[in-house]
Amino acid sequence: MADLPAVMVTGPRACGKTTTAARLARTVVRLDREREAAAFQADPDAALRGLPEPVLLDEWQVVPGVLGAIKRTLDDDPYRPGRFVLTGSVRADLEQAVWPGTGRVVRLAMTGLTAREERGSVECPAFFDRIAEQGAESLVAPADPPDLRDYVELAVRGGFPEPALRLPERSRRRWYEGYAEQLLTRDAELAGAHRDPVRLRRFFSALALNTAGTVDMRTLFEAAGVSRDTAEAYERLLRSLFVVDAAPAWSTQRLKRLVRTPKRYVVDPGLAAALIGVGAEGVMRDGNLLGRMIETFVYAQLRAEAAVGDLPAGLYHLRQDTGRREVDLVAEIGAGQVVGIEIKASSAPAADSARHLAWLRDQLGSTFELGIVFHTGPRVYPLDERIVAAPIAAIWS
Repeated sequence: MADLPAVMVTGPRACGKTTTAARLARTVVRLDREREAAAFQADPDAALRGLPEPVLLDEWQVVPGVLGAIKRTLDDDPYRPGRFVLTGSVRADLEQAVWPGTGRVVRLAMTGLTAREERGSVECPAFFDRIAEQGAESLVAPADPPDLRDYVELAVRGGFPEPALRLPERSRRRWYEGYAEQLLTRDAELAGAHRDPVRLRRFFSALALNTAGTVDMRTLFEAAGVSRDTAEAYERLLRSLFVVDAAPAWSTQRLKRLVRTPKRYVVDPGLAAALIGVGAEGVMRDGNLLGRMIETFVYAQLRAEAAVGDLPAGLYHLRQDTGRREVDLVAEIGAGQVVGIEIKASSAPAADSARHLAWLRDQLGSTFELGIVFHTGPRVYPLDERIVAAPIAAIWS
């Protein structure tokens, strides 16, 4: 806002976009309220004119014509910063539909609360910036690190501010149930999708059961009882609502026979747990689900860290088509330095846990910056050359 005339903050409903943006605005317009939207539907240019700036236009996609009005306003005065903030919970195809692609509005993705915001230091450099500058030395265990149960509790609580910070467990489950219902009915319609909410819920639940996995689409559409085409449309819809994300398959000319299937994640592990219908105890009793929830939690933290760093950082996954080699996440930092990441629910992973990272290091040579085996124990310790084990909490310590 200090440098840009207009920003668009995107992210899932209830992650805190409006609350955060409203702190920066002198005028707040909530376009999902019929009375406030009426003037903008009738004449967006006139409605926008004269409003004290900065102006927050919440749920802008309800009145997409407002974007044209903002463009015309910015064309007349393109360099004055801090004028407009747009927030929305539905991804719109701006380039093809309502936005001429002039670069006037910069998009910023917002996630839910992270453990860094609650337990760490927001002033500390972003995780991947620290890795690029200091390597393994940047990985520090906190004085009072969480244990496995603590991590599971953090995961099932999730990162949406209201259930995470305010609600006890029973009320939290009800909140997530209401959230899912609104998401799959009202928000789905806002995205232009008229879908059967029962089948959509079944598909979303099947995806949650397979979060942090490269499950093929057949498994998902058979679980939901829909066709492949419908399942693919459902996935596009959930991604447009910012509640499903995917780590693309990593590729390099140095490695062959890598799968191209993305690894899907529900963006919030608390939402995933609610869709499955389990709490912390249920996760602890199911080894497969435990691993998926821990990885989904870690992915949520790293995804947020990648978004706020000074260096560009992309998150991918790696798997050979034979299944012989697999790395949970591969991060590309800056000009192509690679960090391999494995995520374990165990508290003291042994050297064998790093065997795929060691293979990747040997294949990549100097491009391989560091391998990290994240775990639920308290210590940072070496596993192999340029490969260390570190507590998950080292992400935000």
